[in-house]
Amino acid sequence: MSAAAGSRTAGGPTEEGPTEEGPSEEGPSEDGLAVCRLSVRFGRVPAVDAVSCAVRPGEVLAMLGPSGCGKSTLLRAVAGLEPTEPGAVRWDGVDLARVPVHRRAFGLMFQDGQLFPHRDVGGNVGFGLRMAGVPRPTRVARVGELLELVGLDGWQRRNVATLSGGEQQRVALARALAPRPRLLLLDEPLSSLDRALRERLASQLSDILRRTGTTALYVTHDHDEAFAVADRVGVMDHGALLQVAKPSQLWRRPGSERVARFLGYRSFVRGADLQAAVGEPLCDDLGPHDLVGLRPESLLVDPAGPVAATVLDHRLTRTGTSLTVEAGRLGAVEASAPGAHELAVGAGVRLRLEPAAIAHLPGAAP
Repeated sequence: MSAAAGSRTAGGPTEEGPTEEGPSEEGPSEDGLAVCRLSVRFGRVPAVDAVSCAVRPGEVLAMLGPSGCGKSTLLRAVAGLEPTEPGAVRWDGVDLARVPVHRRAFGLMFQDGQLFPHRDVGGNVGFGLRMAGVPRPTRVARVGELLELVGLDGWQRRNVATLSGGEQQRVALARALAPRPRLLLLDEPLSSLDRALRERLASQLSDILRRTGTTALYVTHDHDEAFAVADRVGVMDHGALLQVAKPSQLWRRPGSERVARFLGYRSFVRGADLQAAVGEPLCDDLGPHDLVGLRPESLLVDPAGPVAATVLDHRLTRTGTSLTVEAGRLGAVEASAPGAHELAVGAGVRLRLEPAAIAHLPGAAP
């Protein structure tokens, strides 16, 4: 085998660095999906809180967030599977409030695939076409075309119960694409797979969505998966959509410390302190009161590095050795080293900065 936004305040975040505290207004396009200040409540609990977002034709928007943040509820509301409070879901400018699920022409793909166990692969892929009354020759051709697309060419007669988890999800994707949905909604489609398979299928899924020109809303809790699949990524937490941006921009310019922490930045230091520690300017627009987010990969052990530090703790990870160090004006921060290193607590190390692994939060430091 082989994605704009809203918050608790009025308006919706844009790609220019919005945060949950005060996002800028975004004018959604009349083409494609537009969600306007949509809310979903379970009793008194706001599962989705005044979210606004847009998915342009041919675009993949990923909603990224921890379990329980409201991203799957948002997807279900867009599909028409959850009752909504104030707000609207529109397609090409048309309000879908009175349009039932089966008439929205949206495709759905879930975590477990939900294949029909009594139908073979071809029967599963062609089910929606059969229900729509598509003639058999056209149906057969479309099924063959999609199985080839997802890397299962000639598998029409296979029993779905004999397929691996990854193969079943490929069948589920082919089935969702078969009717040529105007919007494909994917709810954690790879989360039940092991990491290695998930990473491989995420890349292949991205390729398929682009080759077919599919417009998609993609829900996941996995950072790598969202960045691999999506054109834009939205970060949700506690029902609010905090920021939407292209993956590279979101990674380097999270709109707030709250977003940065979810993305894996664990330490935050003043720009002036970091520049003093490394002894050279980091970037032209880094102000002395700006905040810089650091991940373990931001500071690397290097005997020739400019930053002197003392080891407080260390542990092995799947990518090498992770350290907690005391680094002067930077305080206690995390660093990393490739491979397995036995470094005694209290030992001195030198560190260098990896500029591509830091986040810049303008004006965030007191």
